[in-house]
Amino acid sequence: MHAPTAATRLAAVIGTPVRHSLSPVLHNAAFAAAGLDWVYVALEVAEGRVPEALAGARALGVGGLSVTTPHKEAAADACDRLSPDASLLHAVNCVVPDGDELVGHNTDGPGFVAALGADGFDPQGRACVVLGAGGAARAIALALARAGAAEVSVVNRTRARAEQAVALVGGAGRVVEPGAAASVVADAALVVNATTVGMGQPAAGDVPVDPELLHAGQLVADIVYRPLETPLLAAARRRGATVVNGVPMLVHQAAEAFRLWTGVPPPVAAMASSVEHLLAGS
Repeated sequence: MHAPTAATRLAAVIGTPVRHSLSPVLHNAAFAAAGLDWVYVALEVAEGRVPEALAGARALGVGGLSVTTPHKEAAADACDRLSPDASLLHAVNCVVPDGDELVGHNTDGPGFVAALGADGFDPQGRACVVLGAGGAARAIALALARAGAAEVSVVNRTRARAEQAVALVGGAGRVVEPGAAASVVADAALVVNATTVGMGQPAAGDVPVDPELLHAGQLVADIVYRPLETPLLAAARRRGATVVNGVPMLVHQAAEAFRLWTGVPPPVAAMASSVEHLLAGS
């Protein structure tokens, strides 16, 4: 990271806990590769203090904010304006200053679809299954529908949450009870794990779906990036499916934030290399 100057712009991620965040690695690598005099830090913000944090960012002229757990909904409430996707999802993961206003965006869904494209997968006309119905799952379901998926099935233990996700999707959406998921998973071109199952130090059996349903010709994606290969991805690989971990989504959602803040095309390769190197050594 270059030495800051009096002209250096500041960007930051806010969340709690936030000291484990990979965003500083990603964005500082991006700023360096693009030759921008910016620096990116992580700021711990306690629950209930997001309005103060955004007011402080406005007063200090911060160039951009990333927002992570558990503040995405609170940030949506605290922003002056929201992008169409952030408004639909009522969740903000990226705050962009526009004059004296702070505009909330949600780059999770576009980042996920961009990650699929980098892997050569186009959702257009394909059957997709999203496991989970939390904030990331809703963003992904919406983005898949926007990308032209023929069907987006949402599988979640709580039906009401699944119905909320499907309501965003429109005609392509379908609520599927976990007990009835076998056929949609087996027939899907894309299966996305948007739950936390498999995160951290999982046991071999920590998978959100029966691995016997997975097969060659499918793409199985997991938004988890610690570990790099979750039990689901390991099982899918053994079954002949193509797999993608959470790093590409992490990189591409950050790349879209970089573009929104700076107006500069993001150096995606440098961003990916920085986080892959760090994770490989952890």
